[in-house]
Amino acid sequence: MTTIKDIAVSAGVSPATVSRILNNDTTLNVSPETRQKVLDTAHSLNYKKKSRASSKSAYTLGIVQWFSPQQELEDNYYLLIRQGIEDFCMQNCIHVVRTYKADIHYMDALKQVDALVCVGKFSKDEIQQFRELTSSIIFLDMPVGDSTVSTITLDFVHAMQAGLDYLTSLGHQKIGFLSGKEYLADGTLFPDTRKSLFLSYCEKNGLECGEYVIEGAFTVESGFQMMEEMLKRGSLPTAIIASSDPIAIGALRALTAKGIRVPEDISLMGFDDTSLSAFTAPPLTTIHAPAYDMGNFGANIVYNILKMQPATAMKIQLPCRLVERQSCRKL
Repeated sequence: MTTIKDIAVSAGVSPATVSRILNNDTTLNVSPETRQKVLDTAHSLNYKKKSRASSKSAYTLGIVQWFSPQQELEDNYYLLIRQGIEDFCMQNCIHVVRTYKADIHYMDALKQVDALVCVGKFSKDEIQQFRELTSSIIFLDMPVGDSTVSTITLDFVHAMQAGLDYLTSLGHQKIGFLSGKEYLADGTLFPDTRKSLFLSYCEKNGLECGEYVIEGAFTVESGFQMMEEMLKRGSLPTAIIASSDPIAIGALRALTAKGIRVPEDISLMGFDDTSLSAFTAPPLTTIHAPAYDMGNFGANIVYNILKMQPATAMKIQLPCRLVERQSCRKL
C-alpha cells in the first residue's frame, strides 16, 4: 500500500508537504508545479486516501528511549517524559513508534518515522544515525552542542541554587552530595552538571563538603551503598542533597537501618519529585523536575518542526522548583 512517505520520496518533497497538499491545505506556500507534481505522483502510485473515521495520522513519530523498560519502571522520571510525548500524540492523532535502545534492531523500527524524539543520553555516533533517519528531531534531557539540533533540558543552575539556598537558610554548613555516573554507548562518561554546580556553590559560600561527595549510580541500591560508605567514614554532614529521588530513597533506607533519624539527625533532599518521594517516611523534600512537560513540549515542538521545517533550531531550558516536605529541618 502506497504511503505518504512513498509519495514524498518519489516527488522529492517532505512527507509534511505531501500530506498538506493531499489535504488541500490552502495555507501551504508551494509552487503550482510542486503541487501538481505531488498530485500526479500520488495518482501514478495509486495512493488511496483513507476515510477520516478509519485513517491514522499522516505523521509517524518515533520515540527512542535510552533506558530499558525495566529501568524506566524503576525510575519514573523517564517514564513521565515518555508519557508526556505519547499524550500529545494521542491528542493530535499522531501515530507513535516506541523503541528502547535495549531492543534488538531498534533502529530498524525507526526507518519509517517522519519525526523523532530522543530521550536520554546518546553518543555522537548515535546522534548522527538518528539525524540520518530524519531532519525533524529533538533531544530531551541532553544538551547537544550542534546549533542545528533542537533540545530541551532542565535548568540545573537555578535548581541547585534553590536547593542549596534552602539548606543554608536552615543553618546547614556541612552538606553532602550523592550523585550518579552515566556512560554513553561509546563508553564516554556523561558528567552530572549538578556535581560541579554543587562544588562551586560550596566553595563560593565557604561550606564544608569535600569529604561528603560520593558518586555511584542513579538507583535506589546505589543510594543505599553510597550512604553506607559515608557512614563507614565516621563523619556525617548535617544535610545531604542527592542527584535523584531514587538515590535519596536508598540513602534514607541506609540511614534508617542504622537508627539515624531524618530529619532529626540529618536532613535529606532529593531531585526530580518522582511519585514515590511524597510517600517515603518522612516525605522527601526534593526539586521538582517537569519531566512530563518536557515530553509534551518536545512532541509539540518536533511536530511543528515537521510541518514548518524552520531553519533555526531551539535550545530550551525548563525551570525546576523546590518542593518542601518533611525531610529537612532547621538547625
